[in-house]
This record gives sequence, structure tokens and C-alpha cells, in this order.
Amino acid sequence: MNYMSPEKIVPMAEVRNIDTRERILDAAERLFMAHGYEGTSMRQITGEAAVNLAAANYHFGSKESLMQEVFRRRLDWLNEERLRVLDEMERTAAGKSLKPSQIVDGFFGTLLRLADDDQRGGIVFLRLLGRTHTEPSEFIRTFLADEYAGVMERYQQALFRALPDVPRAEIVWRFHFMLGATSYAIAGTDALRLVADWKIEEADTVDRNDRLVPRLMSFLLGGLRAPLPQFKAAGAADSRAA
Repeated sequence: MNYMSPEKIVPMAEVRNIDTRERILDAAERLFMAHGYEGTSMRQITGEAAVNLAAANYHFGSKESLMQEVFRRRLDWLNEERLRVLDEMERTAAGKSLKPSQIVDGFFGTLLRLADDDQRGGIVFLRLLGRTHTEPSEFIRTFLADEYAGVMERYQQALFRALPDVPRAEIVWRFHFMLGATSYAIAGTDALRLVADWKIEEADTVDRNDRLVPRLMSFLLGGLRAPLPQFKAAGAADSRAA
């Protein structure tokens, strides 16, 4: 029996393979988000996906390859969308430098808006991404660096043009801090327990994307526009140490 689609006829065996593969990816995404890469076993994933271990090995071969595919199916679209947004903004600017706020929204805003798109992972993927950035395995760090390389370069150059009076080293450091703040924020609100004695309204203690996005974007832009640091002269520091 075949499965009919407007574009082609797909054999039912292929449909079942695609369904099995997606169930494994969905289960792995949820479990990696909840327990981390090291805290999740292949048996947990196959149990959650209701498939046998042989099926997981057939489709992915190893837990490492599975983790990479979990990210790749989301990041491919995300990075293409970031580049599309940047291309459109630069076309509209007609050769002029973009505003820093546009660049920050293009890179970070595109990511944060994924929270409302369950078809592309929604809040589960955002939390997984945040968790992975804050407690990464070495192979995941290397994998993500490769996935982000082209997009990072384009946005970095856009920031250099938008902030010609800011030393490039400062822009790179500030972007690094922005990545860290975003990763921490999207990992979830459990971190608020660290400051539980700081009384805030109950509505502000839960995950609400409509509040998280404007808060975080305001914070990121504030950091990007902050006054330049004043470093002490190396000679003066050395003389005091002596």
C-alpha cells in the first residue's frame, strides 16, 4: 500500500520509517531537555518513543549522533531564518548600517519567538538549547560552533558596521555576554529560586514569553550600548603588585 501526497506517492514502509524517526527525535528532545545529555540513556529514549533499541540504532547509530540530529532539525531552519531576516534588513537599509536594535532582534528575537512555534520545537527546544549552552559536553560545543559559524560571522560584521566607534574586541565580548544571558534565561525560571527572598509578583515567577522577550531584549540592548570599560594601565597594576 502506498501513501498518496499531492507531490508523490510514498511507500507505507517509508512513511513508517519517517514516523519512527520523528518519534525518536521528539522523545530525545524532551528527555535531553529534562535530564541533560549525560543524564539521558538510549533506553530511556526508546521507552519514551515506544520503539526498540534496534530502531534507534538503525536511524541514528549512537546517542551522540542522535543529539546532533535533534539540534540539526531545529537549527537548520533557525539559522536560515536569521540569515533571511538579516538579508531583508540590509536590503531595506540600502547600503546604510543597521541599527543595533535591529541586529539584536534579528539574531536573538528570531530565537526567542520560537517559543510560540510548537512545530519547530517551541519552549521545549528553547530550554534544551539553553541547558546545553550552560552545561555543554565538548562534542556538543564543537558541533554548535560549526552550526553557528556562518550566521555568527554575518551578524558580527553587521555589528561592527553598526558600532564603528566601539572596539571590535568589546563587541565580541558583549555578544558573548548576550549569548550567556540568553542561554540562562531560556533554560527556565528555576533559577529565580536563587533569589526567592526578593519578593516579586506571582505572575512574574512563571514562564511567560510575552514578558520574557521584552525584558531580555531590553537587557541585551542595554548591555550592548553600555559605556566602554575603563581599564587600569598594566604598568600601574604591576608596580602595585611589586
